[in-house]
Amino acid sequence: MAAAEQPCYTMIFESSAEYPSASELRTALEKGSDDVKLEALRKIVVSTINGNPQPSLMMPIIQFVMPSRNKQLKKLLHFYWEVCPKYDENGKLKQEMILVVNAIRNDLQHPNEYIRGATLRFLQKIANESELLEPLIPTCRACLEHRHSYVRKNAVFALFSIYRDFEHLIPDASELMSTFLAAETDSTCKRNAFIFLAHCDLRKAVDWVLGNHDNIPTLEEGLQMSVIEVVRLDCKSEPTHRARYIRLVFELLNVSSHAVKYEAATTLTLLTQNPAAVKASASTLISLIIKESDNNVKLIVLDRLETLRSKHGHILDGLIMDVLQILSNSDMDVRRKAMGIVLNMTSSRNVEEVVQFLKKQLLRTQEQAAEFDKASEYRQLLIQSIHVTAIKFSEVAASVVLALMEFLGDSGGSSSSSNTASTSTALDVIAFIREVVDKFPHLRSGIFDRLVASLNDIKSGKVFRGVLWILGEFIGAEDSYPSPSSAAEAIKQCVEGIRTCIGDIPIYVDPTQEENSADDATVPKEAGGGKPKVLADGTYATETAYTAVGPSESRNEKARPPLRTLILGGDFFTGTVLAATLTKLVLRFDGLCSQQAVSNTLRAQAMLIMTSIIRVGHAKSSPAPGAPLVQIDEDSTERIMNCIQTLSELTGQAKIDTDHEETIVKEIFLKDTKKAFERMIGAQEKRAAEKREAEASHKGSAVQVDDLLSFRQFSKKGADQDLDYDEDLGRATGTTDAREDFISNLSRISQLTGFSDPIYVETYVKMHGFDIMLDVLLVNQTANTLQNLCLDFATLGDLKIVERPSVYTIAPHGFQSIKATIKVSSTETGVIFGSILWEGPNMSEACVILNDIHIDIMDYIKPAYCNEAQFRSMWTEFEWENRVNVHSTVSDPREYLKHVMKSTNMSCLTPEGALSGDCDFLSANMYARSLFGEDALANLSIERTETGTVTGHIRIRSKTQGIALSLGDRITMAQKDSKPLSA
Repeated sequence: MAAAEQPCYTMIFESSAEYPSASELRTALEKGSDDVKLEALRKIVVSTINGNPQPSLMMPIIQFVMPSRNKQLKKLLHFYWEVCPKYDENGKLKQEMILVVNAIRNDLQHPNEYIRGATLRFLQKIANESELLEPLIPTCRACLEHRHSYVRKNAVFALFSIYRDFEHLIPDASELMSTFLAAETDSTCKRNAFIFLAHCDLRKAVDWVLGNHDNIPTLEEGLQMSVIEVVRLDCKSEPTHRARYIRLVFELLNVSSHAVKYEAATTLTLLTQNPAAVKASASTLISLIIKESDNNVKLIVLDRLETLRSKHGHILDGLIMDVLQILSNSDMDVRRKAMGIVLNMTSSRNVEEVVQFLKKQLLRTQEQAAEFDKASEYRQLLIQSIHVTAIKFSEVAASVVLALMEFLGDSGGSSSSSNTASTSTALDVIAFIREVVDKFPHLRSGIFDRLVASLNDIKSGKVFRGVLWILGEFIGAEDSYPSPSSAAEAIKQCVEGIRTCIGDIPIYVDPTQEENSADDATVPKEAGGGKPKVLADGTYATETAYTAVGPSESRNEKARPPLRTLILGGDFFTGTVLAATLTKLVLRFDGLCSQQAVSNTLRAQAMLIMTSIIRVGHAKSSPAPGAPLVQIDEDSTERIMNCIQTLSELTGQAKIDTDHEETIVKEIFLKDTKKAFERMIGAQEKRAAEKREAEASHKGSAVQVDDLLSFRQFSKKGADQDLDYDEDLGRATGTTDAREDFISNLSRISQLTGFSDPIYVETYVKMHGFDIMLDVLLVNQTANTLQNLCLDFATLGDLKIVERPSVYTIAPHGFQSIKATIKVSSTETGVIFGSILWEGPNMSEACVILNDIHIDIMDYIKPAYCNEAQFRSMWTEFEWENRVNVHSTVSDPREYLKHVMKSTNMSCLTPEGALSGDCDFLSANMYARSLFGEDALANLSIERTETGTVTGHIRIRSKTQGIALSLGDRITMAQKDSKPLSA
């Protein structure tokens, strides 16, 4: 017993200045009142827990505290008997404990039921002390017949705790509990006795379940849960009663308790794979999700429902409308998870019903935006889901694409956050329309007419750019219209719609010219003809109306067309997209129309619009009243001028000579951008396929060559082996984790002291989720005994020491292993440092300072993926930025990108097609996510110099300062090829 490991208790702080001496405590116990004794005993308990047991005070406690009738003293006395040392140095029970056992027996026979019950609860805490418990067994058994249920229920669990460790002390436990269970009426006592019976004799527990089959649905919740556990245990070993169990669990699906319903639904799939049972289990889970108020519980049950759907999808397809009811929940995490299940359950049989429901929800978010919590975010989720469904099932694409186009002009209200969300919604709609137009040519004509008609409703420049790209890329295409004349007519209507959206040309008029014409503009003009009117005196008069038009009216911002507003506001990027769109339309119209005059008219309109945009960009005063002056950038000017030059040199020679320069230009404008779009779509589909393969391979478990073979053909059929309860429990407790490689363990060992120090210390550092486990080995290299040795750790950063190591004594040339746990609360590079204090010969104190342990941030950062819209949104939102200058001897920019990705555990979001080719410049976006859910963004912009080196910078953005700084330090160290002392 002396060699057994002592239990570890929580350490409680106490000031040594306030702590009384042993003699003062003895005096308080002998002569003090009950309150004084209570405070003294509390101090003794705290001291014992902290490692100072003070055995000399045990007899005063027995003499002066144990006889007291004060209930608080008795309760605190139980805590003392739990923590005090009960064995002497030789491992034998102390003589004083005989008096303690006698006092406990008296309390077990006390007439007050509270004292009896509290003493029985105390016995559960010392259930591993067989010498103390053996004399108390008869008294505990007698408590089973007490009149009060509080005593009986604690007596059952006290006996259960004793039986669990020492079966020989209660050899007739099964008969005892069977008799007790048959006569008991209290529900809690029956539950405790049934659990005891299930562990000591499962057969008798099964017999009780079968004998009370009809009454179980009406029993108390705790007893029903215990019955379900017994059903699970019995079916794994003996499936004889499976049919009766199935009927019982079916009945438990209809009880009022949510916990029982969940356990019954989970157990039912273990007992049978019958479609009716699977459907009933899924219906129960869906009902729980809808009725349960706790969102965390909803998410857990949704995970279980998704597991069930992955195995029995064809059976659950009929329940998809029930799953859609979960979307009425206000929590977005619940909505997203439910929507993912809905998309997986959608098939050609139910897709129309699903899309109809999603469209109704979409209209509700638009009509009743004030009633919906996070309406814009929910609307975006609905649009993305409709997008996925319509692309997967082409038969519903036509019915949803026109409905979604209502959201292109969504302004989103006044707040910036709702504007951002609404813009994201409109961008999702544009992405959906773009994909539909590309994949379903027969829907193009109707979509184009609706797009042109909705141009005046669009307010966002990003949305305008998406719409203009679609119009320029697909209107007039050969496979979009039945005849060239209809394609040419569509192009003319599109240009007219764009022209209306811009307004009068030129877009910008010089203020001096406007002042010269101001006098003429304000001259009254007769607006209507005279009308005869009868005056009060009976005579006739003529009424004439006059209007005055001044320059201020032309400056009315509310009456200004939306595209004109964007260009006057300095959005020249949209202007370049407009110029490219007009160029594509004119080039395509030139190939379709044989009338040169009509083609020239269209070309002149396009060139006039382009020159007006450049004129706005070169204005010397702000074109928009009250807005800052924004000059056009060189890239936009060059792009628009290229478009003007292309249209000015249009001669129609491309129709005759295929090698003409004009043919090459048309190829660039009309076909190369389409090919780039196809490459982008292909890269996205390839990445999605790789992600699915990775998830599928991750689900499969690795099998070692010496593992036991499991033949499912020889096992009992009908049970869902993958939902095994024990396996779930093992995964939850971490017992199924793969064992680490020995070599990788060696690489995580850090030396903390030198070989010439009196104590050699090294530690193995293990990252375990959100904890850092330190396994420290101490070696006494001296010929002296090191007493009162204390290993003290301290941390720098978001690290927190969970427990303080105890005081140790190490023999000469002896070893000592100490474990310490450190909690990690955020992704930030942390440092662990410390020292060792001990008493050597002649009680002289000595100290050794330990080497620092650097915790690497890379252990908590994993590569992740997000789309471009999410990246840009987070880039705008995050406030912490760290800029790292790049100067590397690596000659290839792409090789340097791979080096940075490997050093920072970040994934590259820029498609492979955009990085291909030979170029001296490289710009790429990278993304990673930490175990704590923190996002890390990075933008790499580098160029190759004439000397063969790579220069540029990397911008890192994050919501927290720690990640931005830590990743920047990591990149800087990787550039210098220097590695810190890391764990």
